[in-house]
Amino acid sequence: MHAYSRRPMAKIRVSYEYSEAEDKSIRLGLFLIACGILSLFILCFCWLSPTLQSMRSKPANCTVISVSCLEERFECVFTCGADCKGTSLYPCLQIFVNNSESNSVALLHYDEQQLVLNPKCSYVPKCERDNQKMQQDIQRLEHYWSKEGKNQSFTCFFNPQRRPDDVLWQRSHDTSVLLHCVLWPMVSLLVGTLIVVLTVCARSLAVRAEAIQKRKFS
Repeated sequence: MHAYSRRPMAKIRVSYEYSEAEDKSIRLGLFLIACGILSLFILCFCWLSPTLQSMRSKPANCTVISVSCLEERFECVFTCGADCKGTSLYPCLQIFVNNSESNSVALLHYDEQQLVLNPKCSYVPKCERDNQKMQQDIQRLEHYWSKEGKNQSFTCFFNPQRRPDDVLWQRSHDTSVLLHCVLWPMVSLLVGTLIVVLTVCARSLAVRAEAIQKRKFS
């Protein structure tokens, strides 16, 4: 009976080092993930909160009661170039309406942005260097609401908790803003995660294939 020696099978080790292309792919994926998280925080802070506040405004039926221009003038800042800046004056148009939901008189504003910009006036024109141009813009709006818009019912929006004495002609934000605030950061997160996962999986499969190949020839 011939004796024979058994040699223990050597454990095959395969180096698990990423190539330069794989390293770049992982860095790209991590960069997209970081951008998605950062943009999600920024968009939620800058757009999501104002949009949610805007969407809390309830629709109501409003009817114009009175339209008038105050003698008081308000300042606005205009720009006419890189180093050109100045101030102009515009008249204050006030449109009072009857709010059907609260059955009270309220001041109509164009949207939330103009309400914050000047809560005393219904409309804030685009600031121009020529005061006369802004005054004509206000006069056209005053003529419309005094003649055509008076005694006509239209949909307005109001927030009884925040500003019960003010109503909005239209909202600045809608549900599409919510979609964009969430969609694009999530796309960046998903794409970055997918790149990292596919790169790691591809490398893992390559290592296993290399280990199997070495076992065959060992």
